[in-house]
Amino acid sequence: MSTKIGLISDIHANSAPLAEAVDVLGGAGAELILCAGDVAGYGVELEQCVRLLADNGCRTVMGNHDLWYLETVGEAADPAAAFLRSLPSVIELTIEGRTLYMVHASPPRSYDEGIRLLDESGALIAAQTSAWGERLAGFEQDILVVGHTHQVFAQPLGGTLVINPGSTWFNHTCALLSLPECEIEFFALSNQAPVKAWHWGVR
Repeated sequence: MSTKIGLISDIHANSAPLAEAVDVLGGAGAELILCAGDVAGYGVELEQCVRLLADNGCRTVMGNHDLWYLETVGEAADPAAAFLRSLPSVIELTIEGRTLYMVHASPPRSYDEGIRLLDESGALIAAQTSAWGERLAGFEQDILVVGHTHQVFAQPLGGTLVINPGSTWFNHTCALLSLPECEIEFFALSNQAPVKAWHWGVR
């Protein structure tokens, strides 16, 4: 029997796509949902998003927008700020004998140096896949889950399967990972066609 893990990222304080992703992934059999950061930023529904993540037991890492939000609010004691302060920079898990490492942008703990593999049309950039393959050649985990770049891919790099589920808001996507097979399925959200490579200025 496979264990199914839901993957989401870059929610950016927009609750409707997040709620849909939670429902879609739960309906597909996800036993756990992982979020690769950037709960905050752009949208105005941070509290609703935090509540959805907490109520559904989603395990989440810190993103750059989450850090910026905390810098803005200082010592505020509201539930959203408290939730964001509790987030780790990295989550490491072993599931069905497979090792999984999740960070917002890139390992070991980067919030802003994202793994950008696709051009604006969504095609792989050979030079980028080669460069990141070399950088991850010594990376020992089986699976690396990232966000940040608003790109959607599942690409072997070095000896690791690197997955970006895309932004629930901007890419209209989430993903389901089956372990130990390392099979990945992407789902469209918001009745929108998935945007494989979202670029700034276009939502």
